Amino acid sequence: MMRLHLHLLSDSTGETLENIAKAALAQYDDVETIRHFWPMVRTEAHLERILQEIAQNPGLVIFTLVNSTTRRTLEARCRALGLPAVAPLDSVNDALSGLLGQQAKARPGRQHALDAAYFARVDAIQFTMAHDDGIGWENWEEADIVLAGVSRSSKTPTSIYLANRGFKTANIPIVVESPPPDALYSLKHPLVVGLTTSADRLIQVRRNRLLSLNQVPETDYVNQEAVTREVAFARRMFADNGWPVIDVTRRSIEETAAAIIALVSERDDAA
Repeated sequence: MMRLHLHLLSDSTGETLENIAKAALAQYDDVETIRHFWPMVRTEAHLERILQEIAQNPGLVIFTLVNSTTRRTLEARCRALGLPAVAPLDSVNDALSGLLGQQAKARPGRQHALDAAYFARVDAIQFTMAHDDGIGWENWEEADIVLAGVSRSSKTPTSIYLANRGFKTANIPIVVESPPPDALYSLKHPLVVGLTTSADRLIQVRRNRLLSLNQVPETDYVNQEAVTREVAFARRMFADNGWPVIDVTRRSIEETAAAIIALVSERDDAA
């Protein structure tokens, strides 16, 4: 297995840079990546300390720095060390500059400005955290999305991811012995989406969960027959109510959320 030191330098929070690196690294197998994350790099002194670390742990340098002096210093030192330094947003900015006929504003973290979208996202996160696992069903009508599914079908992490995209999201577990509140069946604004998965995969996830809690993994919660019946019950409920269903068996949280957002867009376009 190859080992790679990856240095990520940003003059803001580094969220954009982390996502770019994560997407690129997903294309490679058998690589042990040692990440060195350097956010809020805005002074020469700070950069100098980082460059010492880079020299001690040479590898790939990826940066999003808008200050021209800081950039030139980083690029020059990386050339001297014989290390690649990549600015992944440069080609996008160059294309936009050519099409729009103007230069980009060299303002660190400008995409994180406290605009209406930012406050809407914060509101969505607060709503979602307060409506996890069936809590607060009385005001589900205020949600954008309601996720339904059996226990451990990725409802909560998917809800949080959607909230970070600005969608108020509630979720409800589907339990054979305890039907959900009637309010779930009369919602008008939120899009109700059923999350399902294979029984085998669900048993594996649940068994690992029980082991992490030092509990005995030999209950109906992980019994093959019981779990198969539970999954079938939830699928019938989804079908009976005409809710769209997403199988999360082989999907990441990001892929599941993207599919849900697409469903929301389709519904809104049709409205």
